[in-house]
Order: sequence, then structure tokens, then C-alpha cells
Amino acid sequence: MKYRPESAGAARRLVRRKLQDWGLDDLADDAQLIVTELVSNACKTGCMTSMTVKIRRITSQTVRISVRDGSRAMPVLLHAACDEECHRGLALVHKLTSGRWGAALDAHGKTVHADLRVG
Repeated sequence: MKYRPESAGAARRLVRRKLQDWGLDDLADDAQLIVTELVSNACKTGCMTSMTVKIRRITSQTVRISVRDGSRAMPVLLHAACDEECHRGLALVHKLTSGRWGAALDAHGKTVHADLRVG
């Protein structure tokens, strides 16, 4: 998918549909919030080429959401002060996944993933 203002909405719809297909509707709200943050962070890197959003079951108890983009700038978990209006997205992903997220570089960019537990 190309970076566009509607990219986050398209990613949310993809995630919700897949979770419905798997009968995991109870994960949809957290998953949509996570994918929105990952897509938003990918857009903020300034690499305006394309990104790939994936959702898959990596085990029977784990759903992985990943966003690949063309930037090699790695995400940084920041702890925002109470009065800051930004720098909360990755902390939210960290909280929703109980710290089960990460990033990996490849030859042309990076992939950031977040794992949600089923049940």
C-alpha cells in the first residue's frame, strides 16, 4: 500500500476482517489501535515509498501484526511526560502487547511487529 492519508483506515479494515475470519473479534479493538500506531510511525519516518501491513497467526495463541516500510530508522520506546501530547504510541503498543513487539532491519528498510495473545 502507498502512503496516503487513508492508509491507517485501510490497515484497520484489513486487521478487523482477518480477525473476524478467525473468530477473534475480541482482539479487534486492540489490534486496530496497534496497527494504527505502527502505520502512523511508518508514515512519520519520512520514507514515502510504500509499506506492507500483515496480520497472521504465528501460533494458535498469538496473532502478529507487522508493518514493513522503506526506512531504516528504528522505533524508540519513549516515556512521555504527563504534559506531553505525543510520544505515546509505541508505549501504548508496548502496554497492549505486554512488551511483545520488536523491529528488524532488512536490506531496504525495516519491519515492526506486535504480538497479541489469543484468549
